[in-house]
Amino acid sequence: MQTTSQENNHNKKVQRVVIAGGGSAGWMTAASLSKLLGKSLDITLIESEEIGRIGVGEATIPPLRTFNELLGINEQHFMKTVRGTFKLGIEFKNWGKQNDSYIHSFGDTGRICWAGEFQHFYLAGLKKGINDEFGAYCPEHAAAKAGRFLGSRDSKLDYAYHLDAGLYADYLKQLALGKGVKRLEGKIEDVSIHDKTGYIQALTLDNGTRVEGDLFIDCTGFAARLIEGALNTGFESYSHLIPCDSAVAVQTEKAGEPRPYTQAIAHDWGWQWRIPLQHRVGNGLVFCSRYTSDEEAIATLMNNLESPAITEPKVFRYNTGRRVKGWNKNCIAIGLASGFVEPVESTAIHLIMASILRLMKLFPHDEISQANIDEYNNQTREEMERIRDFIILHYKATERDDSPFWRYCQNMEVPPTLAHRMELFKKTARVCITQSELFRLDSWTQVMMGQGIMPENYHQIVDQMSDAELAKFLNGIKGQVDAQVVRMPSHQAFIDHYCKAGESM
Repeated sequence: MQTTSQENNHNKKVQRVVIAGGGSAGWMTAASLSKLLGKSLDITLIESEEIGRIGVGEATIPPLRTFNELLGINEQHFMKTVRGTFKLGIEFKNWGKQNDSYIHSFGDTGRICWAGEFQHFYLAGLKKGINDEFGAYCPEHAAAKAGRFLGSRDSKLDYAYHLDAGLYADYLKQLALGKGVKRLEGKIEDVSIHDKTGYIQALTLDNGTRVEGDLFIDCTGFAARLIEGALNTGFESYSHLIPCDSAVAVQTEKAGEPRPYTQAIAHDWGWQWRIPLQHRVGNGLVFCSRYTSDEEAIATLMNNLESPAITEPKVFRYNTGRRVKGWNKNCIAIGLASGFVEPVESTAIHLIMASILRLMKLFPHDEISQANIDEYNNQTREEMERIRDFIILHYKATERDDSPFWRYCQNMEVPPTLAHRMELFKKTARVCITQSELFRLDSWTQVMMGQGIMPENYHQIVDQMSDAELAKFLNGIKGQVDAQVVRMPSHQAFIDHYCKAGESM
């Protein structure tokens, strides 16, 4: 017979946190909770050396810098340890149409003044013969194209990192262990569920160890052993909106000086990534299995490498979408266990970070309340849907009709929220962004114009400026950008000076 305390375990103080799974998700969670909430918690992480890491989340976006600062991480030491390079954006090739290219860069483009957002001035300039590309007014874009970089805490650039995912997880592991997190080696054999509450009581490992807890964090990747395997939470699929369902990854030797940006190169049935690190390059190809085979995908990737492979290509399947509930009873899914969009905008590590920060703000110290759970799930759903729409944009906004895959993308029905945003931009050059969205005005503008959605009109208040005033305004911004970039060292020179990894690391 169960005791009263067990029957009411969802109403008691949360002290024992059990993290199922390591990798980036598990150790980011462990490091964060132990650093920021650790004095009141007993944290145990379970992982098995026999379970491999996917390890493809090696390109990040700028919010990770703030996350690292919260953990007290020194950037120079961090970048040396993870053998990282710096990222100013993503270069997209062949997405809007064959043989085209544009960069979705971080940072702000141009300046906003009383008359409106910068894209209206830019479009007016195009109409009047000022034909510089949109990115010429953005320091991050110009620096990326020039192969230059100047970082550190005092940098005026908005930047992110390329990093070795395995080394990143190991780095966080040492931080977490140093803060008192306990690590247990083993595979999860059984999940014990309370008969009346439906809450998880304990995990039993393959060596017989029983690990009890008050709150369980599912970081078991696509397997989702707790949130789905034990609690049958449910999954909302995005596969009809984001058609790719497979990827093949391989690592190669270093290929010259690293670019300060990620590359995303579209093929007939998907796209290829290149992520330069200090010691190697991460490569992969995302594809739709309805339109090609694993063998063809592997061959295409291997034939489009810039340097010799140092690992064997590895294929994995995935489902795009999200758990219906990221938090169910006393279990919270973080990372791939909670859902997956796809890696084209490097959001995988960001979504881990966002889930952790959301959990810490809503942490159930005194009890696990349904109101807290509902708020967490509402915020998670809204964030995933906004990111989902931005990812779909990359596939939908295309002029490519040269393959069945791209014809499907061009003609597929998209969520009303995205359809409205695309139509609004096409007709008026406006992008209406909510305060909490991850991808801001410049991101939407760069991708839409980069892939062929050129507005038919712009805000007519810009025409209150004379042609000479408009030219002075635009040329002044471009001149400031050029002057800023020309003073920067090359990306490689900055790495060598600031954070070069040792040969033996």
